[in-house]
Amino acid sequence: MNVSLILIVLLIGALATFLSGDKIASKVALFFSLLALGCTSVLVNHFLGGVDISLNNPWILQPNVSFALKADGLALAMVLLTVSLTPIIIFSSFGNNFNKSKNFYALVLFMAFAMTGTFLAADGLLYYIFWELSLIPIYFIALVWGNGDAEERKKAVVKFFIYTLAGSLFMLIAFAYLYTKAGSFMLSDLTKLNLSTTEQFWIFFAFFLAYAIKIPIIPFHTWQAKVYQKAPTVGTMLLSGIMLKMGLYSVIRWQIPIAPLAAKTYMPTLIGLSIAGVIYGSIVALRQKDLKKLLAYSSLAHVGLIAAGCYTLTADGMSGAVSQMIAHGFVIVGLFFAAEVLFRRFETNKINELGGIRSQAPKFTSMFMILVLASVALPGTFNFIGEFTVLYSLSQINIWFAVLGGTTIILGAYYMLKMFQNVMLGETNTKIFADVSINETIVFVILIAFLLFYGLHPKPIVDLVNPSIKEILTQINRFN
Repeated sequence: MNVSLILIVLLIGALATFLSGDKIASKVALFFSLLALGCTSVLVNHFLGGVDISLNNPWILQPNVSFALKADGLALAMVLLTVSLTPIIIFSSFGNNFNKSKNFYALVLFMAFAMTGTFLAADGLLYYIFWELSLIPIYFIALVWGNGDAEERKKAVVKFFIYTLAGSLFMLIAFAYLYTKAGSFMLSDLTKLNLSTTEQFWIFFAFFLAYAIKIPIIPFHTWQAKVYQKAPTVGTMLLSGIMLKMGLYSVIRWQIPIAPLAAKTYMPTLIGLSIAGVIYGSIVALRQKDLKKLLAYSSLAHVGLIAAGCYTLTADGMSGAVSQMIAHGFVIVGLFFAAEVLFRRFETNKINELGGIRSQAPKFTSMFMILVLASVALPGTFNFIGEFTVLYSLSQINIWFAVLGGTTIILGAYYMLKMFQNVMLGETNTKIFADVSINETIVFVILIAFLLFYGLHPKPIVDLVNPSIKEILTQINRFN
């Protein structure tokens, strides 16, 4: 048994969902997403028991390409994030009616398949294929089932598609060059190359363009807010909860180990650029009048801090960044689901058109408040573990990096609590707001339980990830 089983389940699930018919498509998709989660849990237990669950089979002879899947703690942590959030996202959509729902849910599972493949791939060309495949389903999900004016939605989605595709082409060129040096696309071979400083710079820069757009890091972020706003909430959850983590993960897995000298040389610049995103995202979030756009810029601020942690090139920074990737995935999915619950009742995302909900929906108010507090890294939540570890690692490099990076907590607390006050408190809205249904409660409870449990007991995730981080740091320091 190896990790290809997860990919097989998700791919078969996508096909079965497409063939199932619109009436039961959501339930079929949920079944296969839960089956993928179960298979992943079993495989992780095998991995922890010392069983090799990786895969490396010859695939294409010329060029030399292998169907290679690397199952270490880092990859499995991101796969667990993907297969855990996918059933939650699918189940959260049960309150919506989608036209041609079999197509919609099949695309969701196919996207989960592509993202899982991206996290597992150990061959550069295979990794690139999965990376590009993940772009196709989200393009159609946002374009066909998105919100608002069709023309505006089309412009936003096309801009996103062109941006990410263009960045990925630079990465493909970098892989082609590396192949001429190594005669292989295998990550293990690429990290052993003795590239010159100039070669490392160009390789590093090519990867950076692909990842900076996907994460996004300013000034490559201009596609994000519009797409998050125009996509259906399921699409926004997939983008913010999982897909942007592909870029962050790839910084640690591919970019830094292949070009460590460039990473060390430009570390202050990269950290500074990432922290600039923290400040920019927070300030712009303060001015937003649309709830989904506010959450989009909030996400931009938080992933900026995660990127800074990745580029510290320290064990604490990278480990904290991975913890924060996972925590951010759960909390941002919860926040966007809260926005969806509000939209279902009031059919608006305008903050000034909401208010007075607390008196009508105390359960929803309480759960929404917990998610807001988790997003601002309240001690006791998993977000606090990641942010504190990243800020500590930044302080070890330069105290001002930590001070400026810490603005994500201060400014985040201000704009998130202000948003909560405007949306949930104040005068009672003239419209009746029904409290959360059983299905909605289940989604919130699962997300909150995860954030609180690992906020108090992060050891399982940290222990899973840290051996991989140490191995990567050994590769990075090979030129010392």
